[in-house]
Amino acid sequence: MAVPALAREDIGQLAHQLRVRLAAVREQIRLALLRRETESYAQLAGQVHNSDGEALAGVLVDVNLSEIARETQEVRDIDAAFARIRAGTYGVCLQCKEPINLMRLQAYPTAKRCLTCQCTHERAGSQA
Repeated sequence: MAVPALAREDIGQLAHQLRVRLAAVREQIRLALLRRETESYAQLAGQVHNSDGEALAGVLVDVNLSEIARETQEVRDIDAAFARIRAGTYGVCLQCKEPINLMRLQAYPTAKRCLTCQCTHERAGSQA
């Protein structure tokens, strides 16, 4: 069964959802950067006095950097979704060019692919 194209109201609601999420992610990045400044590796390493503690300090720094990288990628995904809205291609699968189901977009508003193409894409990526 073909999925109908998105209505203007649906796009408006999804754009609002994207704006709210963008603000939240930007705040998470800001807070992570503040934590990074206040919990620098040198401070963490200075608070521990054995190799296990130093290893833990290194892991904490890596986790913080991974968190920032993940959230930065989410900002890029949101920006790309806004670019698709402006281009009139939002809600259209990048692979098969069919409309993406509204329920999928409501759950994951940065979706670039329909569920079928996304599953195929992920399977291909896991085999590489």
